Amino acid sequence: MLKINNIEVVYSDVILVLRGLSLQVPNGQIVAFLGSNGAGKSTTLKAVSGILRYQDGEIEEGSIEFDGEMIHQLDPFEVVKKGITMVPEGRRIFREMTVEENIKVGAYARDDSAGVQKDMKMVMGFFSVLQERRGQIAGYLSGGEQQMLATARALMSRPRLMMLDEPSLGLGPLVVQDIFGIIRRVNQEEKVSILLVEQNANIALANSQYGYIMENGKIVMDGPSEKLKENEDVKEFYLGLTEEAKKKRFSEVKHYKRRKRWLS
Repeated sequence: MLKINNIEVVYSDVILVLRGLSLQVPNGQIVAFLGSNGAGKSTTLKAVSGILRYQDGEIEEGSIEFDGEMIHQLDPFEVVKKGITMVPEGRRIFREMTVEENIKVGAYARDDSAGVQKDMKMVMGFFSVLQERRGQIAGYLSGGEQQMLATARALMSRPRLMMLDEPSLGLGPLVVQDIFGIIRRVNQEEKVSILLVEQNANIALANSQYGYIMENGKIVMDGPSEKLKENEDVKEFYLGLTEEAKKKRFSEVKHYKRRKRWLS
């Protein structure tokens, strides 16, 4: 469904952030995208969504395809109309608007009012707490409720691919379980493919079929999530299973080999 082909991204004409990055999201799957802070994960999502150019970033090499169509030169609203939506890091809800108004904003690119009303009911079914608070000012919601609201808003564009940037950030364990339960339902019941950026490797790999690990703007490891969970280097650096992991960067782990991915 989504193919990122060997892209290079530069900020302000001088800062090289993505260095020949390639990844794929197959139709109907949840793909985990892991990496430390500053690795370039959020930049990748911004490149796909079209907002990169509005933050002094440019794709200088490579391409991004969605269902075989090049999309890396499209504006954000055009990307949304193609069927891609993003739930940004930090939720970015409209804090002074009501819950219902926030959700309706997600349908701004649609002109089928009957379909929008139908999807409002669908979204409220997924997020019953939002149904209870639909008239409440969004800024007074808890962190978990705001994450649910941001996800509900994204669903209103009727996406085929949803990109989530750190959905567990700042949330307690029980709330995180609830959020990921909803993510699985959206994937399974609404057939929405998901690209999941997460630092919580345990929960990301437990809720995905495939995973990519990124460092310094490049993919350094990828594979089925079950295999990544059993990889000794991933266990050491990302899953926190050894004391030694606290003392090392992933690039310094013994026997670890970087490999570049190049478009043939």
